[in-house]
Amino acid sequence: MMPKRRTPELIRGQATHRRTEGDYMGALLDAVSLADWREVVQGALEDAKGGDAQARNWLAQYLIGKPEGKAPTPLTVVVQQLNGADPVVNRLAKPLIDRQQFPSLHQNDDWADGIRSRIASELVEKIKPVETVPNPATARPGED
Repeated sequence: MMPKRRTPELIRGQATHRRTEGDYMGALLDAVSLADWREVVQGALEDAKGGDAQARNWLAQYLIGKPEGKAPTPLTVVVQQLNGADPVVNRLAKPLIDRQQFPSLHQNDDWADGIRSRIASELVEKIKPVETVPNPATARPGED
């Protein structure tokens, strides 16, 4: 009888280094300067103003992003109007309503906000602005 073949352990064993998205982004950032990128964007802007739909879509995707959901149907809009419902108001009011309705679920919100604020201020102190870092994708906090 042959012994069972053991499959190699991927987590604990020796593994070769894999390229990461950060490695490729670093190479891209090294190759394309901000001045080069500004020229590309300016060219796309000129093309979009000239009627190029592809350039207009590309700019819109970066400036305002792709829509996250589908637009409501006309019937849905009419029903909401008849009911006096406003989806934007409902979405904005929901966190405040939940906080009042379920206070025990939100008793640590201020604490969590304080931690986020402290971390954000530390990041501002430790990380250089993107324009001053030679390669932002591979820069490490505290490096000069």
